[in-house]
Amino acid sequence: MTPERCLENKVVKIMDGRTGPGHRPVVPIVALTVWFCVLAGWVPEGASQDPRPQAIVEKAFPHSNKCKRCHERVFEEWELSPLSKSIHSPAFRASLDLFLKSPGGKDKSLCFRCHAPHVRAVADHVQLFIDQTMSGDPSLDGVACSQCHLIKQVDRAKHPPEPNYETDSKILYGPYKDAVQNLAHQSKEADVFQKSDLCLNCHQSVPSAANLGKANDLLGDWDKSRAVKVGRECQYCHMPEQVGESANGEKKRKVANHTFPGRIGKLRQEAAKLDVQTNVEGDKTTVTIKVKSLVPHNLPTTHPGWATVILNLEIKGKNLTTVFTDNRIYGRTYLNAKGEKTVFDFEAVKVLDDTVLKPEETRVETFSFPTPKDTRTFDVEVTLNYGPITGPPSFLERVEAESSKGSQDLVFQPIEIVRRTENVPVGK
Repeated sequence: MTPERCLENKVVKIMDGRTGPGHRPVVPIVALTVWFCVLAGWVPEGASQDPRPQAIVEKAFPHSNKCKRCHERVFEEWELSPLSKSIHSPAFRASLDLFLKSPGGKDKSLCFRCHAPHVRAVADHVQLFIDQTMSGDPSLDGVACSQCHLIKQVDRAKHPPEPNYETDSKILYGPYKDAVQNLAHQSKEADVFQKSDLCLNCHQSVPSAANLGKANDLLGDWDKSRAVKVGRECQYCHMPEQVGESANGEKKRKVANHTFPGRIGKLRQEAAKLDVQTNVEGDKTTVTIKVKSLVPHNLPTTHPGWATVILNLEIKGKNLTTVFTDNRIYGRTYLNAKGEKTVFDFEAVKVLDDTVLKPEETRVETFSFPTPKDTRTFDVEVTLNYGPITGPPSFLERVEAESSKGSQDLVFQPIEIVRRTENVPVGK
């Protein structure tokens, strides 16, 4: 008997008058009948449904907590990485709120295509991603295990490149030929895990209100860099090899690091080098600084819109008193539709100024100032830092208020890349 016929017969019995002593009340019987038919896989038209969107999403993309049971080392590394905070950070939450209220906010999934890329495969549930992010403490994964290891291949013909997810099997993909067999899932080698293609579906585009030019705008012409020409893919720097175990108790071997070093971590110290030359000519001194980018992509990458790298020069004279300061800012300045400056690239309709260091570029900067007086020597201090977050006061206040660390949150702090100091004689 079909669920439909089942319900029909029950209702007929109720409606034929047999509701006196010895019979259950009508309403409970109907309720029980509907529940029985729900269990049978059918819900009558007009009945309320609870699709449990998070359960649906996590059935296709298992939560990282499930992976932790067997891959504890990898989980702990990932948990320290920026990827684990992709939908958790106050800066993202505040930016998402502004985006959804903007003219471009009708495309609700835009931000999540990078911050929670599996939204592409479960687009009907984008509201779940929004609600979870806005809660401030999402239990949903953003960029975690499933979001990468269910990718079978990446379509580079599309822009941005499109990941092809395989969610209808228990196969997880990775770089190993000799994956250990287990009862949790099947493992299969995929070439994409040794290629930059894996990263490009998120790290190859900038959300903007207009076409701002280059297709691979976020990274610059990385594919023409010397690093790529000698076969160095993104993983070479951002998932460096180490010796360890992939799964708990497994024999140690070469594995990939999952902290994804970059702006955070020691890798940034290899991002650039400085060459400083100081020339004292009487009352005038000139400092010439060569800033050499060592990375095969833009420095900084052009998203988020407030991303900058700042070159600071400080001159200290007698008693280490600062007598001169100046800087150069490498980044991008946008204009919105009203002709106003904005750090929100989703509002951008025009690039006002672009000083981003291109892949492996050398930039020469010259600073001139009066030679410090009443001292035999002076100190030249040069630092190259990742700049702190910038934006309208209301935006910054919200980020600070929602951060557990307040103004001490790392986003408000400059992060040093490289520093050079020297003591310079004034001369006779």
